[in-house]
Amino acid sequence: MPIPSSAMASERDLLSTEIVNRGIESSGPNAGSLTFSVRVRRRLPDFLQSVNLKYVKLGYHHLINHAIYLATIPVLVLVFSAEVGSLSKEELWKKLWDDARYDLATVLGFFGVFVFTLSVYFMSRPRSIYLVDFACYRPHDDLKVSKDQFIEVARKSGKFNEESLEFQKRILNSSGLGDETYIPKSVIASTENTATMKEGRAEASAVMFGALDELFEKTRVRPKDIGVLVVNCSIFNPTPSLSAMIINHYKMRGNILSYNLGGMGCSAGIIAVDLARDMLQANPNNYAVVVSTEMVGYNWYPGSDRSMLIPNCFFRMGCSAVLLSNRRRDYHRAKYRLEHIVRTHKGADDRSFRCVYQEEDENRLKGLKISKELVEIGGDALKTNITTLGPLVLPFSEQLLFFATLVSRHLFSGRGTSQPSLLSGKRPYIPDFKLAFERFCVHAASKTVLDELQKNLELSEENMEASRMTLHRFGNTSSSSIWYELAYLEAKEKVKRGDRVWQLAFGSGFKCNSLVWRSMRRVRKPSRNPWLECIERYPVNL
Repeated sequence: MPIPSSAMASERDLLSTEIVNRGIESSGPNAGSLTFSVRVRRRLPDFLQSVNLKYVKLGYHHLINHAIYLATIPVLVLVFSAEVGSLSKEELWKKLWDDARYDLATVLGFFGVFVFTLSVYFMSRPRSIYLVDFACYRPHDDLKVSKDQFIEVARKSGKFNEESLEFQKRILNSSGLGDETYIPKSVIASTENTATMKEGRAEASAVMFGALDELFEKTRVRPKDIGVLVVNCSIFNPTPSLSAMIINHYKMRGNILSYNLGGMGCSAGIIAVDLARDMLQANPNNYAVVVSTEMVGYNWYPGSDRSMLIPNCFFRMGCSAVLLSNRRRDYHRAKYRLEHIVRTHKGADDRSFRCVYQEEDENRLKGLKISKELVEIGGDALKTNITTLGPLVLPFSEQLLFFATLVSRHLFSGRGTSQPSLLSGKRPYIPDFKLAFERFCVHAASKTVLDELQKNLELSEENMEASRMTLHRFGNTSSSSIWYELAYLEAKEKVKRGDRVWQLAFGSGFKCNSLVWRSMRRVRKPSRNPWLECIERYPVNL
């Protein structure tokens, strides 16, 4: 059956081309000649042309649940004002005092109901969750590797043939990574297998305890004061768990609520915050610590499968530790207040489920396989997430516009309207997130992903600065990357009081998750920050 021309055109729209300089050929018939190749790949879907309104409705459903108070309170005030406005001062005084003076039971009953209603309202409201402070681990300088040093380390290990080395070199040159990222000592110094439990525990101890030591020093909170501990690490999950390692190291209290999340990819840091929030809502006057990391050496792939070599090129050492609190006394010293968490999971779709997949290659060497459809699948998950988030965070004027769009789409759908106007439902509601947020922390996965996100979300270079600079300086640190980006914004003193910060991450499964924070105060340059020694050199020209 022939393929319709419209379908072919839409398929072409999802493809992009790129001319890649492959350098001078060293052998073969074209030796000594400069060669190029044309790379064709799939782009993110155009969000302006494609959106599933059921996810927008979900976001609006969350919004209207809280907005019902805004709808009912003005009506009650209007009715009360109309009643009071019809009375003269003498009549009003008589109703408020003279008539009530002889009916003390009515006054006391009304006052009791009023106090009871207020008490129930404030007791039923969820407690605010505050981000007191956070810390990001900066490895020692002797673990720094440039792109050329990385290739030399790979060559000296004797585990890669020339084709694999050349492939990794090309990936690195177009990755957006700089020459000061960090890889574990086991990878740098050893020609043996680095994916051992011993090396994994050594790397975990270095990054987790380094980040936690800094966090406890900055916040002056004792480890024994922590009531909830959530640790997420996708690949490395030993027994006892990483959370148990932390409890043992810091001698935390015996009734601590500890959780260890594994296999959940680069967006697991937001999932961990979501779990910590739920635990704090159920346990008042408590602290929660969220530790997000990934073990690079344990995930080092020594084979020749190109789809499994890609993680070697992008993933680098890193760890973040975040202190959350639901104690009202922390209101004045907290940096941020949690506003929203929106999570999207596409695991029901087989392509999404397998697009980032850990398995063995044909030589039974374990690695993380990256699908060529990753960008397309990630774009679909992102579209779902942002259309759910939009109604929760956009200004009131944009929410009214959305409501009109939603109603008109419902009323006019299927009536054959010919004019492609907003009210005819032909153009779906697309949120402009520059109206909703002042600061953006988009997961620094790769240069290609950041380019496509910037284009589709119509973000400026300033909006993407933290993500691009984090990728350049620290590489892809998995679930902790959004915290290195927030640390960059703080080191640049860009976070002002009242600013809304959007942290967006996506990972295997396939998942896309969003965190929204509101700044409680102007954040001055911290005394401890992974960017302090190099912040004057950034942003760099990429």
